[in-house]
Amino acid sequence: MQDMEVVYRQHAQTVFKYLMLLTHEADLAEELTQETFYQAVRSIDRFDESCKITTWLCAIAKNQYFSYMKKHVRMKADSAVDRMVAGAGITEAAMSAEQEVMQQVGQMELLKKLHGREVLYLRMFGNLSFREIGEVMGKTENWARVTFFRARTNLKRQLEMDET
Repeated sequence: MQDMEVVYRQHAQTVFKYLMLLTHEADLAEELTQETFYQAVRSIDRFDESCKITTWLCAIAKNQYFSYMKKHVRMKADSAVDRMVAGAGITEAAMSAEQEVMQQVGQMELLKKLHGREVLYLRMFGNLSFREIGEVMGKTENWARVTFFRARTNLKRQLEMDET
């Protein structure tokens, strides 16, 4: 295994760009990049070199992003529900079931949209193979190929619409 300082210099920009794609916020992407490398240092003994280090780092980055989103979405949803309950006189028990379903549906739609962008980025800018993308995403190589094709088709369609 290479020295972590060298690994950081070689891969920090790739991880940061990947996280920018997910977050669209430079400060948050930088924070998550730092946390990604912190977690990489903590778990370096588990890196078995069966995949590229970029694949491993992007998987850690994705997990850091999802952990962040899970924590912060729950905090925002809780405060929004508190305001709604107070303003409308609705009981929390009545709101919790509806809120849970809405959060799950919203999260699934968000994840579907993000997967396409992630796959495009990992393939085009991270130079990862479809097998490696599948590993990062916890999916199969075939899933990565299909998702890449669909995302590329959607991107082309969006670009054509923007031109008209």
